[in-house]
Amino acid sequence: MENKSSSEIRQMFLDFFQSKGHIIEPSASLVPHDDPTLLWINSGVATMKKYFDGSVVPEVPRLTSSQKSIRTNDIENVGHTARHHTLFEMLGNFSVGDYFKEEAITWAWELLTSPKWFAMDPEKLFITVYPKDTDAKKYWESVGVPADHIIAVEDNFWDIGEGPSGPDSEIFYDRGESFNNLADDDPENYPGGENERYLEIWNIVFSQFNHKPDGSYEPLPHKNIDTGMGLERVVSIFQNAPTNFETDLFLPLIRKTETFSGKTYNDDKEQDVAFKVIADHARAITFAIGDGALPSNEGRGYVIRRLIRRAVMYGQKLGIEKSFLYKLVPVVGEIMKSYYPEVLEQKDYIAKVVESEESRFNETLNDGVHLLDQIIAKTKAANETKISGANAFKLFDTYGFPLDLTMEYAHDEGLEVDQDGFKTEMQQQKQRARAARGNRVSMGVQSDLLTNIKTPSRYVGYSELNVEHSVLKDIIQNEKIVSAAEKGEAQLIFDITPFYAEMGGQVADKGTITDEHGNVVAEVKDVQHAPNGQNLHTVKVLRPLETEKTYALKVDPHFHSKVEKNHTATHLLDQALRDVFGSHTKQAGSLVEPDYLRFDFTHFGQVTSADLQKVEGIVNQKIFAEIPVKTVETDIESAKKLGAIALFSEKYGKKVRVVSVGDYSVEFCGGDHVKNTNELGLFKIVSESGVGAGVRRIEAVTSAEAYEYLVSHDNLLRETAQKVKAIQVKDTPNKVAQLQDSLKAMTQKVENLETKMAKQAAANVFDNVKQAGQYSVIADVIKVSGMAQLRDLADDWKQRAISDVLILGTTVGEKANLLVAVSDEKVKAGLKAGDLIKAIAKQINGGGGGRPNLAQAGGSNPAGLKQALVDGIDWLAEK
Repeated sequence: MENKSSSEIRQMFLDFFQSKGHIIEPSASLVPHDDPTLLWINSGVATMKKYFDGSVVPEVPRLTSSQKSIRTNDIENVGHTARHHTLFEMLGNFSVGDYFKEEAITWAWELLTSPKWFAMDPEKLFITVYPKDTDAKKYWESVGVPADHIIAVEDNFWDIGEGPSGPDSEIFYDRGESFNNLADDDPENYPGGENERYLEIWNIVFSQFNHKPDGSYEPLPHKNIDTGMGLERVVSIFQNAPTNFETDLFLPLIRKTETFSGKTYNDDKEQDVAFKVIADHARAITFAIGDGALPSNEGRGYVIRRLIRRAVMYGQKLGIEKSFLYKLVPVVGEIMKSYYPEVLEQKDYIAKVVESEESRFNETLNDGVHLLDQIIAKTKAANETKISGANAFKLFDTYGFPLDLTMEYAHDEGLEVDQDGFKTEMQQQKQRARAARGNRVSMGVQSDLLTNIKTPSRYVGYSELNVEHSVLKDIIQNEKIVSAAEKGEAQLIFDITPFYAEMGGQVADKGTITDEHGNVVAEVKDVQHAPNGQNLHTVKVLRPLETEKTYALKVDPHFHSKVEKNHTATHLLDQALRDVFGSHTKQAGSLVEPDYLRFDFTHFGQVTSADLQKVEGIVNQKIFAEIPVKTVETDIESAKKLGAIALFSEKYGKKVRVVSVGDYSVEFCGGDHVKNTNELGLFKIVSESGVGAGVRRIEAVTSAEAYEYLVSHDNLLRETAQKVKAIQVKDTPNKVAQLQDSLKAMTQKVENLETKMAKQAAANVFDNVKQAGQYSVIADVIKVSGMAQLRDLADDWKQRAISDVLILGTTVGEKANLLVAVSDEKVKAGLKAGDLIKAIAKQINGGGGGRPNLAQAGGSNPAGLKQALVDGIDWLAEK
């Protein structure tokens, strides 16, 4: 068994089953569609349920796939064991009422042991079967598995309750005595037991019963095959890796993390756990975000948030203090690009999401980890074994540490956490009120502390960016309502404010707070809505603040103006998309930053460059038309009569704001906008991509950023014009076309010369006809450019009818090519080129096939070409 890359192993698995009549099913999105029972796609069979339950009939009943999957039920084991992962790939072959045990077992053994495929040593393979499944045992024996390599295990019955169920066979690989972690007489020291020596690599489920609601089992009318082979495990065998993490699926991530930390993997056991967790989680979040999931406080979003935070915390353990996780996204993309090219295509967007989430958490992580270290030290010094619930809650409420992260961190130090005490604290403060770290996530769960604050507060930012006299009504600092704030972070509520609170995709305003003497006393970092609707300002306190004192609140006008432009652009873009794609197109999310805007919209199918040009053109037409932008506040029914578009089925109050861009765009919106479209200056789409099934994403820029974007592209065009020697920039396309035509002509000349040389090289070959049994044959290794030239020679040979069989080989770089042709007369007599090519291709470490009269093969061993010809002549002589 030779060392193979993960991409080679994955493709070999799929190719094998494709050769057995299976259709390759692409890896589905990790986000399940039309399956509310699943948070994530968690196995290969999860995407096949529609076929197995009969709701959808597949075009072909034989299917195979490599399915990316996520499971987080045992996340605490990741990094501590050799094979636990949050994201993994499951290779599988499936039969929907077609073949059953005999074929599944025969093909499994062929794939694993055939020299053409995985080429595993049969002596290292062990099989477990359900004791009552005598058929499976019989078929395993029939393919050559020794009786002492087949073990009956009572647990080998796949059953998840009501629905299809049946016995299964698990295949184990013996990694050798060096992996043995148990005593010889340990009851778990056998294939199928809990040990490190015998590694389970494949599970084949024979679905033959229907588990009925009354607990009985009845035979299924259509029996199914469902198999699962963990790619990461198999790769570890091929690459002789101690654990899954020392394979090409993870090592590039670990090596990259080494550059961030300055530490080396395999130097320290505790450090190694951190490296493994980071590598594992980087893969999971990259794929999850690429499939359309985003960090949030619930569901899939919480899983992503939790994984990012765990990875960041383990980065801290390695001494990484700055954001780093997002830099691993392109590394994941490079590792997986052979089968998942979409990761690299979306790497910038994915990295941006990760970096944003990571940076927000990093703002308080250093302080939190430092506090946790102090808590652990004090706990140990007091000879206590548990971190108090109050301390665990403080970490959660102030620093954003989920309880499970604190528990894991404590566990690494040999301590526990008082979970009951934590729950008591949570009951007293049902929702968090962190003393703000500028993390919008902290506002996702509010606390009784904030709920009890009912001070009126009025937002005037639609018309005023500076408020000279605003009374500070409430201060929250260090988890308490206080009358004065010292330096540090705090949350403030004023009776009147010009600062916009983040909502509807528009980011919060930033700016300053000054006292009566003009001194800057605080910097506004973030603004969110408090439970009772007030704008809650998260600030960095620079000078003491006191309630009931008057301050001047000043929004950063440049920041605000850029956000306004981009927000109005999203309204124009929203309507332009409907103009181009139809009324079915709806907004699916947006982000309005000062430097760019992001707009997600529902649309099934691809978006062409021509489509984007139309959309972009429409938006710019509206900008150049200098359309007034007006805002009115009215009741919801009147707004609907105006034709205002409501988004996301949001719940609206009695009064709503309606933003109208002339009569072109009318939408419900609580955000800030320009007074006239001409303020946008220019609109430019910079990227478009898919972020999930039926959801597309556009990123765009306006104003100065749009100008800078165009200038950079103009410079690229001018540089290209110089390189192709175009006199004027406008001549560049014609010049490029001329160069392409010239290249095409030169390529044709080269091909013609190669054909001529091939024919000259073959002149003597066709004169050397040999006899092999009842067949005349020409067999030789010649120097030509590749398979195309061999096929040309085969055409010439056929026209000249020189012999019954033609066998030619050539070397191209480090690869070997073989071609076999058989005359029509001998094909009719039963001789097939495909049979002959399969018999000789093994000499070049390759495989191939083709039609009865022409077959070809490629391989990695050019040195075996001459022996392949000898084998070919011997094979013919025996016929």
